[in-house]
Amino acid sequence: MADQITDSSSPAAPASSASPLALKKDNITLANSKIAELSESRAELLNRIQNLKQDLQSWRSKLDTQVKVYREELTDLKKTLNLEVEQLRQEFKELKSNLNQQQEDVTASLKDLGLQDDYGDGKEPEDDATEEDQSQNNNVKEAEH
Repeated sequence: MADQITDSSSPAAPASSASPLALKKDNITLANSKIAELSESRAELLNRIQNLKQDLQSWRSKLDTQVKVYREELTDLKKTLNLEVEQLRQEFKELKSNLNQQQEDVTASLKDLGLQDDYGDGKEPEDDATEEDQSQNNNVKEAEH
């Protein structure tokens, strides 16, 4: 700029000084235009980020609700299953007790009829049969299987 002041008396000076000023103004205008575009892009990006944050929060909320519902359902199913298992255990216990009682009743009936052996161990009494008779009995039993 010092050159512009000293050269202001020459006719070429105004033309040379107008040119750098015009370039600076053009550069400033171009820079301002780019800044405006960047500001607009920034605003759009911030808006998109805000929308994505809202979507994410909504998604999390829905997911949390769904997880809560599934946990409640699983808890109910677990309780129901435990109750059914307990009922089955009780029924099996009763069934076992009934079967034992029936077995005792049958054993007592057989004893009363004289069909039960004296030992009560459920084994057949041994005969005085020969080895040949026992061998034939074993062969018959094997053939039945």
